[in-house]
Amino acid sequence: MDRLIQANGQPHYGIFSAAPGLVNYRDFDFRSPMGRRLGALAKWRRFHQFQYFGLISEQLIGGCALANLSLAGIGFVYLFHPPSGRMIERQFKLPLSMGTRFSQQPDDGVCELRSGRNLLRLENRTDSREKRLLVELDDGTRIDAGFSEAEPAFQPMCINTPTAVNGWVYAQKVAGLRCTGQVRSSLGDFDLAAIEAFAHHDWSAGYMRPETHWNWACLSGQVAGQRVGLNLSCGVNETSFTENCYWLDGELIKVDTVRFAFDRQQPLQPWHIDSHDGQVALRFEARGLHQERTNLGLLASNFKQIFGQFNGVLRPPGRTEIRVDGLWGFVEDQYVKW
Repeated sequence: MDRLIQANGQPHYGIFSAAPGLVNYRDFDFRSPMGRRLGALAKWRRFHQFQYFGLISEQLIGGCALANLSLAGIGFVYLFHPPSGRMIERQFKLPLSMGTRFSQQPDDGVCELRSGRNLLRLENRTDSREKRLLVELDDGTRIDAGFSEAEPAFQPMCINTPTAVNGWVYAQKVAGLRCTGQVRSSLGDFDLAAIEAFAHHDWSAGYMRPETHWNWACLSGQVAGQRVGLNLSCGVNETSFTENCYWLDGELIKVDTVRFAFDRQQPLQPWHIDSHDGQVALRFEARGLHQERTNLGLLASNFKQIFGQFNGVLRPPGRTEIRVDGLWGFVEDQYVKW
């Protein structure tokens, strides 16, 4: 599929075997809930896009996100050192997304944020199926990390769903891939291949609900010689289809809807995550978190991304169940108005 939006102005919907070449949102026949055709200004204002790159290992946990919310460009990066419990984190907010650029090609192009001597950059390459994260901060922190979906072959989750009465969201996610590269920071210097790091990645864009909330869970690691990745959500990307899935050595296995049971006021208490079809039964125990609260009137966010360890089982149909024992990963609780 070359373009997500068809010639008639309507999106392709479903779960796709490969990413569209272009998320051509300007070609969308965007209308108000009462059916009035909306113009270029409304398309710009309501279209939102973000990209996330995560690192997971027993020695280092990291996350970096970029978001274009039309009225603001937002970025964050953090590193957490599990053995010591130390953490470094930075946040950036740029009015009208000045100092940012975002490609609308999920598998190609650059998304980046520049603020002073700070750079957050995510680069995707079609030819090699590589994803790369580059972070350079004014305190000397540097992250240069990447992975490839080509060898061994890896099937990403590519999904487009209707959203509310007049929107849609395209999401593309992977987890459970070996990560290479270098990290230099006040927490220490790390060779990501040497510490057996894994990576996960999220590329999402579309006309999302103006006020929304979601939970998300992700893990990556190795179990009995098998690479395992997991991506689950509740509250978003689940109209007609869901993004819920896990990967075994790059093979995507679909999962039904999931339930997140946790205490929102005490997010560091254990979480329980179970799927309706019984394939997923996990307990998550927190080890730390990155959180942000923003209330700018038209834009607001209450965001908690919590990192810790998962225990439980995955039950792929017709196969031996997989025991998850202390695998590192993330859960998320997010409210957004945008």
